[in-house]
Amino acid sequence: MTAPKRKAPEPSKVAGAYGEQLSFLPPPPFCPTWPTRGTLADKALGMLMDGQMIDHPDFENSTQSWRLGAVIFTLRTLGWPVETIEVPSPTEQSPDRVIALYCLDPKYTAQALALNGGAA
Repeated sequence: MTAPKRKAPEPSKVAGAYGEQLSFLPPPPFCPTWPTRGTLADKALGMLMDGQMIDHPDFENSTQSWRLGAVIFTLRTLGWPVETIEVPSPTEQSPDRVIALYCLDPKYTAQALALNGGAA
């Protein structure tokens, strides 16, 4: 006789399934590297530090570049905690389409300016 198969618990019923992992270590200090002046990363960071939420069309209209995802990756690599907000944006051809909006919490703008002596 074989043992009955057990179903895996539903993710919503597993403790902490969608939560953030707890850590007993303090978060690393905010100490980003500034991108090189005049680069796409510099332009995107300027938009984010001005409080804009940017998406692909905003970035393309401002810079004539379609590489926003790569630029955000670069900023994150440099230590900038750019947040992603996924927004449903269905079309007839793609009903499950989601677009990304990127933003930077104003507290990081203030901290970065304080670290840099007030100059961006």
